[in-house]
Amino acid sequence: MDLLNTLVDKGLRGESPTRAEALAVLATSDDDVLDVVAAAGRVRRRWFGRRVKLNYLVNLKSGLCPEDCGYCSQRLGSKSEILKYTWLKPDQAAAAAEAGVAGGAKRVCLVASGRGPTDRDVDRVSKTIAAIKEQNEAVEICACLGLLSDGQAQRLRDAGADAYNHNLNTSEATYGDITTTHTYADRVSTVQQAQSAGMSACSGLIAGMGERDEDLVDVVFSLRELNPDSVPVNFLIPIEGTPLAGDWNLTPQRALRILAMVRFVCPDVEVRLAGGREIHLRTLQPLALHLANSIFLGDYLTTEGQSGKDDLDMIADAGFEVEGTDTRTLPAHRADVAAAAAGGCGSHGAEGGGCGPCGDAPATTAPDEPAAEPVAVAAGESHADLVAVRRRGAGTELPPNA
Repeated sequence: MDLLNTLVDKGLRGESPTRAEALAVLATSDDDVLDVVAAAGRVRRRWFGRRVKLNYLVNLKSGLCPEDCGYCSQRLGSKSEILKYTWLKPDQAAAAAEAGVAGGAKRVCLVASGRGPTDRDVDRVSKTIAAIKEQNEAVEICACLGLLSDGQAQRLRDAGADAYNHNLNTSEATYGDITTTHTYADRVSTVQQAQSAGMSACSGLIAGMGERDEDLVDVVFSLRELNPDSVPVNFLIPIEGTPLAGDWNLTPQRALRILAMVRFVCPDVEVRLAGGREIHLRTLQPLALHLANSIFLGDYLTTEGQSGKDDLDMIADAGFEVEGTDTRTLPAHRADVAAAAAGGCGSHGAEGGGCGPCGDAPATTAPDEPAAEPVAVAAGESHADLVAVRRRGAGTELPPNA
C-alpha cells in the first residue's frame, strides 16, 4: 500500500504525515489493520526498539471534583459508585507507589481530582514526592493535579517532579461538548506552564467519545505542536453514572488504527497505551505493543485494570522487554537537544527529552490536498461487564494491583 510505504519512510526520518495521510490511516479497512500495525510498528522499533516503559497511577484524592467532564466518574454530579476519599498522607502514597515500582514501574503518576491545586495542595504533593524519592531515588514522578496557577509548576519542579500530565482529550472544536467548566485554552496553558518550569510534558487524548476522524487528527496535530514528551492514548471507559456511560463507539480494530495514527504523527515520542485498553482492545492488546512503547501497569484511577502479572506476561509473550530505570526512554536526539539547550524551551525534565522533529514544525494540510471524508463508525457492542470499579489499592485497606 503506497500510503503505508510513505508513512513508514517519513516516520523513520522522524517526520510527520500530512493531515490527509493521517485521516487516511483512520479510514483504512479492518482487512488492512495488520498491515497498518506492521507499518507503524517499524516506526516504533526505529525509535524505541522493543522496550516497554511501565507507569503506575496513584490516586491521591478521589471523587468530589467540581468540574463537569462528561467522561469522568469523579465529575460534578457523578452517580458512579466509586471510591471517594480526601488526600492520602505522604507515607500512604509512598506505600502505594512502592507496589508499582516493585512491579517494574519506571514512572509513578500522582493524580488528584479537582479543578486545580491550592498552594497547600502543592505543599502536600511536594512532601509526597520527597517520600517516594527517599525510597526510590531513580523513579520518575509525574504530577497530574489539574489546572495550574502562576508559580505552581515551578514549585512542583523544585520539589522533584520530573513531569506534569494534563491531557487535551479532544479537539478544540468539540471540547465544549464534553466540558463546560473550563476551556481547551486552559488546558493548553497548563501544559505550557509545566514546560516553562522545566518539567517533561505529558499530554494526550481520549478516543471513543463520539468524535469524528477529523477531531482525532486535530487533537493529535495540536499535541504535536505542543511537543509533549509523552502522549497517553486513552479509550473511553463508559462508567455507569456518567453522561457517556452508553457510548461504546470503538472496536479493537479502530483502536489499533487510532494508535497507529498517533505513532505516525508523533514518531519519536513516547506513545502510552492508557485507560480503556482492556475493554476495547481485549484479546488484541498485544498488537498494540507494536504501536505504543509505554503502558500503565495495573489499575487506573477509579476502575480496575488487567492484573499486573498479566501485563508483564503479555509484554514477555509478545517479545518485548520492560524498560529499566537505567535506560533513557526517548531517542538520543531529543535528549541531546535538551542538554544543549540547558532547558532552553523548558519543555523537558530530568527524564531527558528534547525538541526533536515531533513538534519543531507542525505539519499542516497543503491547500491543494483533498480532505478525507469522515468515516462513520458503527456503535460497538457494549462490554459493560468488563468495567470494574476499583475497590483495592490507594484509599482502601486492600493491597494494590501491580
